[in-house]
Amino acid sequence: MKTIDLRSDTVTQPTEEMRQAMYKAEVGDSVYGEDPTVNRLENLAADITGKEAALFVASGTMGNLVSLLTHCQRGDEIIVGAASHIAILEQAGAATLGGISLRTIPNLFDGKFSLSSVESVINPDNIHFARTKLVCLENTWNGHPLPAAYIDDICQLSRSKDLKVHLDGSRIFNAAVALKSSVNQLVKNVDSLQMCFSKGLCAPAGSVICASKEFIEQAQRNRKVLGGGMRQVGILAAACIVALEKMVDRLEEDHELAKLFVDKLSQFPELEVEPAEIRTNMVFFKIKLPEIINEQFVDYLKEKNILMGYQGMAGIRAVTHHGISKNDISDTVDRIKNALKELKK
Repeated sequence: MKTIDLRSDTVTQPTEEMRQAMYKAEVGDSVYGEDPTVNRLENLAADITGKEAALFVASGTMGNLVSLLTHCQRGDEIIVGAASHIAILEQAGAATLGGISLRTIPNLFDGKFSLSSVESVINPDNIHFARTKLVCLENTWNGHPLPAAYIDDICQLSRSKDLKVHLDGSRIFNAAVALKSSVNQLVKNVDSLQMCFSKGLCAPAGSVICASKEFIEQAQRNRKVLGGGMRQVGILAAACIVALEKMVDRLEEDHELAKLFVDKLSQFPELEVEPAEIRTNMVFFKIKLPEIINEQFVDYLKEKNILMGYQGMAGIRAVTHHGISKNDISDTVDRIKNALKELKK
């Protein structure tokens, strides 16, 4: 049987156009600012986000960490969602490497957190407390797109308290497509953001940080100390340019496939499926058979050559992406149907 990989949109393969662009890329020493392809990518990213400058980094994790190190000094504190990528999936790098403490607050079902919860954990200007410096958002969060109005409200509150806002925008283009908005509109009031090219946009690697020129100048120093000063990296940047120019509009196909998958899974009484209208390319569901837990079901599906993820309390996660077709979704549903029959015997 064909293996259908729905674990993440990070498993996407670079397109043929990306491979050709990488092969033909004009390169130079990026640390010296002499790689024309990297420079073009950074200018393009800055233009798309409406920021003054951008900085190419190896990954979304590096983009977030460099940004936090640039915003904060050792002993400072950031406010971040308890179920955010920064808090739970990046080894607490800000604390480990930057001496920055993470004050976590609960994420709501759609990834937001309330304004009151943010305000309640801002430390007073008192020698007994760490200095609160930054609020971090994530868009999308578990496939939920955060709308511009909400982001703007967080930014307005933060500015009133003399705080900055960083956006983990690894899937910001998914959010923009789902909300029928521009990336510029979604991020216009944040102080910094990182966005990733190696997920739904199919590039093999790479992210960018976008912010003010002054911020990016300092971020370059922090990227360097983390070992992120790459040289003739225009080979990767070339694929990222294709990602920005050719792969954004097709994200709607992934969202439609996710909705189709939800509709089909919802027909099984043995499954509890999250509604499709609140997500982009991520589908979450749980198995309701008392003798089988979600993690076991993921392993069972793997035996059927269906690869999905397990995400704790959220249940089983399936992510649609470039390379997944309607036939793949139908095939997956058929295999799940057979798996449920076998488990109920």
